[in-house]
Amino acid sequence: MTAAGTYSPKPGAAPLTRMIAAQAVLETKMLLRNGEQLLLTVIIPTLLLVLFGTVDVVDLGGGEAVDFLAPGILALAVMSTAFTGQAIATGFERRYGVLKRLASSPLPRWGLMTAKTLSVLVTEVLQVLLVTVIALTLGWSPQGSPVPVFLLLVLGTAAFSGLGLLMAGTLKAEATLAAANLVFLLLLVGGGVVVPLDRFPDAAQDVLGLLPIAALSEGLRDVLQHGAGMPWGNLGILAAWAVAGLAAAGRFFRWE
Repeated sequence: MTAAGTYSPKPGAAPLTRMIAAQAVLETKMLLRNGEQLLLTVIIPTLLLVLFGTVDVVDLGGGEAVDFLAPGILALAVMSTAFTGQAIATGFERRYGVLKRLASSPLPRWGLMTAKTLSVLVTEVLQVLLVTVIALTLGWSPQGSPVPVFLLLVLGTAAFSGLGLLMAGTLKAEATLAAANLVFLLLLVGGGVVVPLDRFPDAAQDVLGLLPIAALSEGLRDVLQHGAGMPWGNLGILAAWAVAGLAAAGRFFRWE
């Protein structure tokens, strides 16, 4: 007869919170080690901030260019990490069978999505700090309260994360790579990041204003440049995109 406790610890799945935390740590390490991801998430937003903040490429209608650009670059950093970078990385993980193996583990599909979103948030903290330091060096004078800024960044991350996972979980890796980069370029130009939305025709402004990148960049700009209070309209748009994107990703995401 075997004594009690011989085979301890008890075999079985770890608690769900521990599994998600471990996966989030792993996802963060892999993201920070990927040179291509760092180019997309760190170097490109930084270069755009320095270029457009020091050279009069776009007529911003007076005022300090960096005051207009810094909120838009913060929004771009969120999109590049939560949407473009995550979509591409997850798409190729799916192609190479990484997700198929994870599907055989006790980690549920929504747990994987949660872990990936948490890793994105950690990366974004580093991005926000870097962009803020550079913008302050260029003469940025942020206004407003940090509370609406925090809410905008979190909801923007959730919205873009859901859309990125939806794309990665339904399209082939090569299609995800092409589509994610195309969307990134289109939203960079038409999402109010470096070109003000009022430069577009009135009909186009109404449509572009409903995009998550426009809601995020305009919301951040209202608070950080103009000192506005809680941007409820922009928060509502981001919340709608977040709920729709994450729900669709949870429903249609395929492990292989």
